[in-house]
Amino acid sequence: MVTIMATSTTLTVRLPPEVKKRLGRLAGHTKRTKSCLAGEAIADFVERELAIVEGIERGLDDMQAGRVTSHKEAMRRLRATVKRVGKARS
Repeated sequence: MVTIMATSTTLTVRLPPEVKKRLGRLAGHTKRTKSCLAGEAIADFVERELAIVEGIERGLDDMQAGRVTSHKEAMRRLRATVKRVGKARS
């Protein structure tokens, strides 16, 4: 979870009325403001989405550099790992 710093800026967001109502309920239950909850949710979303995008970019860079494994080889390694773990648990 991302922590919101004391310094912040304002962003206006349009929400469906039902989402705003549910956010208000959550704020009441958690004794936190709707703004605080929305800010944390947006910060978490941005971090998660950026991690996905950056992972895709790393994968594309690996592909362009030739650092790839064929599907057949990847499946062979996966099956070997599953088999090894299965034996270790027995």
